Amino acid sequence: MSQRIVAVEQDGKSTTDPQVSPSRVISLQHTPGFSTSVLWATDPTVTPAVLGEDAALAVESLHPAPGGTVFMTITFPPDTVYFSESYDPARAGAEYAENAPGIAERMELDAPGFHRTDTVDYVIVLDGEVILETDLGETVLRQHDFVVQNATRHAWRNRTDRPATIAVMLIGTHS
Repeated sequence: MSQRIVAVEQDGKSTTDPQVSPSRVISLQHTPGFSTSVLWATDPTVTPAVLGEDAALAVESLHPAPGGTVFMTITFPPDTVYFSESYDPARAGAEYAENAPGIAERMELDAPGFHRTDTVDYVIVLDGEVILETDLGETVLRQHDFVVQNATRHAWRNRTDRPATIAVMLIGTHS
């Protein structure tokens, strides 16, 4: 991801506010290759941004409140990272909890990777291949495939030998 441009109003005229890269990037040291870039977010009031304002920096939770949104990319390393001798699940989990508030606490301890959010998620695979695992099976998604998650229990897997990146828009719902 090399560029983000936000269209805004300045003095009653529309313009763009270019930024070279996402301002809130989370790269996990204890899970090599796993990263999240928060591109934009809105709270339930959806106040338009002003020139120079970065909504991604204000995000306190990656799980939006009802009516709020979080737009981000997630890069998944190959699953082999999690089976490496150097992988420490306790340290990785603590790091994820610190860097992904609102999502990390929804992860199921007895079913790694599984979680449920009170959101409708629009997901598109930007690069690579991921597997969407649900209670009743698995679906392989490749570049440009998309899925709409409706507050369902799921996990993401990457059984290939290279990273995979998805873009996801989470829209907070009432449970």
